[in-house]
Amino acid sequence: MPPRHPHDRPLAALIVPDLLELLEEHPASIGPQTEEMHPADLADVAEAMPEASVRAFLAALPRERAAEVLEYLDEELRTQVLEELTAGEAASIMAEMTPDDRADALDELDEATADEILSALDPEEKAETERLMQYAPDTAGGLMTTEFVAVDEALTVEAALQAVRTMARAGRREAMYTIYTVDGTGRLRGVLSLRELLAAPEGTVLSDLAWSEVVSVPPDLPQEEVSRVTSNYALVALPVVDADRRLLGVVTVDDVLDVIQEEQTEDAQKFGGMEALEEPYMQVGLLQNVRKRGGWLLILAVSEMLTASVMAHYEDELGRVILLAQFIPLIMSSGGNSGSQATSLIIRAMALGEVTLRDWWLVVRRELPAGLILGLLLGTAAVLRIGAWQALGLYDYGPHHVALALTVGLTLVAIVTIGSLTGSMLPFVLKRFRFDPASASAPFVATLVDVSAISIYFGVAYLLLRGTLL
Repeated sequence: MPPRHPHDRPLAALIVPDLLELLEEHPASIGPQTEEMHPADLADVAEAMPEASVRAFLAALPRERAAEVLEYLDEELRTQVLEELTAGEAASIMAEMTPDDRADALDELDEATADEILSALDPEEKAETERLMQYAPDTAGGLMTTEFVAVDEALTVEAALQAVRTMARAGRREAMYTIYTVDGTGRLRGVLSLRELLAAPEGTVLSDLAWSEVVSVPPDLPQEEVSRVTSNYALVALPVVDADRRLLGVVTVDDVLDVIQEEQTEDAQKFGGMEALEEPYMQVGLLQNVRKRGGWLLILAVSEMLTASVMAHYEDELGRVILLAQFIPLIMSSGGNSGSQATSLIIRAMALGEVTLRDWWLVVRRELPAGLILGLLLGTAAVLRIGAWQALGLYDYGPHHVALALTVGLTLVAIVTIGSLTGSMLPFVLKRFRFDPASASAPFVATLVDVSAISIYFGVAYLLLRGTLL
């Protein structure tokens, strides 16, 4: 376990010494002293404590309170604490956790430990947890909780309110503000908010009150699509149904926020030219850090060798006209930058559902003129710069400076256009072959474009400067 940094948690760092003293002298007072604190703050306190004290700190809290703290606790520390507890102790705390968090926590444990804790749970809780654990963690089924409110559509408003009160008093319900209506077989029929239920006229039947057009998803839907649907429809809870539309659970907005953060982190890491990390940066070991970054760096290095090979092919030209070498960084960076821009735009558009595979031709029709205009802009700037420096005497490009300027300008038009097209099409190619489009990282696109840039540059130079400088 890497060292934690108390300065990142000012509240925790402030009260930990006092809590450690209480833990040693009066552990029974820990619960009353911290009852007004949010569980997330208590989790920060636990993470700022010496590891040997965390178990005792959780034991000093009421079981339900300890369960809430576990839900916010760092995954690695939570796993360590649960492994130190007996199966009975762990089960007694985890029984108070929400079903989805309980399933996630057990997924992090080794199989033998998880089985022992599962066996110590009540049969109903065990069955519920095993049902959730059968779904992949990165799907709607893996994200959903079974703590939702569903009532028969044939009930009146008064009867439904009584049923909701009974459910609320029986235990926690994560999706308390959204009421789902079902038929006698458990099929999802409608949805309404708690406010709509409270404001409805007396005697109204729920089937006449609830919205029948309910947005729902299957349990095997990937978590990225779950977050997109939730965002598109501005939902606080998204129902998960089976093939017969029987209500299995709901995905709550707090889980969706976690997914969004996870996906954005993964895409940002991939776009930087590396594999995504499964753990927070400060918890990644040295060998894993090197492995995640080394593969892509090796691929990029081998790819850049192609650029070196192309430059070696034009070694004689470079030797005769050293002026050409001055503009190589400009040519290569312009092509790479335009490709990276296009890749960023398309990857983000794909992530938001604005662009699909069948839209590739529409993207070409947009990027081709955009690339040409951007290339003309940069090419014109380069031509004017060479002309101005020659006219002002800031640098002598020789009697053929016009041909040199045209060479640089035309090359920029071509390479920026090619860079835009390459950068915009690469995510489509990757997605077509079922790879993550985010793998079209900026360094990878730049490397691909570099080879084209050098070839085009010296090709244009050979045509325009042959017989003069070359």
